[in-house]
Amino acid sequence: MSREFAVVTGASTGIGLELARCAAAAGCDLLLAADEPEVQDVAAKLRTGDGEVRAITCDLATAHGVAALFDAIEGRRLDIFAANAGRGLGHAFLEQDWDEIEEVIHTNVTGTTAALHRAVHLMKPQGAGRILITGSIAGYMPGSFQAVYNATKAYLDTLSWGIRDELRDSGVTVTCLMPGPTETEFFERAHMEDTPVGQDDKADPAKVARAGWRAMRRGASGVTPGFMNKLQKTMAGILPEEVLARMHREMAEPEGNSHG
Repeated sequence: MSREFAVVTGASTGIGLELARCAAAAGCDLLLAADEPEVQDVAAKLRTGDGEVRAITCDLATAHGVAALFDAIEGRRLDIFAANAGRGLGHAFLEQDWDEIEEVIHTNVTGTTAALHRAVHLMKPQGAGRILITGSIAGYMPGSFQAVYNATKAYLDTLSWGIRDELRDSGVTVTCLMPGPTETEFFERAHMEDTPVGQDDKADPAKVARAGWRAMRRGASGVTPGFMNKLQKTMAGILPEEVLARMHREMAEPEGNSHG
């Protein structure tokens, strides 16, 4: 088969949907995954050319969901793996529901790590492959009122760079996409509509996805789209953690919340 085969997780909306469009435009055969049935509609819309576009509805926060995804690969050569599935969660740590905290960790950390582990095991023997991990500039900042989410993104950012170094000279590259706030359903699902960042203008997910796709194609270590996001990332390496936490609070604290 001459067509590249790409897998995109979290492909039903937002950045994942736009990554799927990038892959379709590049002429890849596609396997899309999400825990929402809408991913089937996305696959149907992208099924316009000669390429194969399939979708699987599975929960990648679970071992069963990860296994179902890799069963669906059906022994094909895996050229591109975009690990984009993720969950957010706003509001104060002690006010968050434990089940939701656990879901964020299982999706962003446990499930993503399990999927990447299996993807690398497929790609390394091939001597070629491109991996794109959707991290975040949130991983550079202590996440006041978004503490668990930011911690999971810090994990993904550093995981990406560690795996990348281990795979150097293997033909497999790992790229970390580290966007800032992006106009997706993320903020609604994370209960953050009542926060400054939830109400501010945000980046276009199509532009974010294209930046990530281009960086992955180049085999770059990572990319942070947008000048202000690059500046914020730079400042995060300079300012003390207490200052960064206070800055994050100004973005993520819900309206009417007490500063006590």
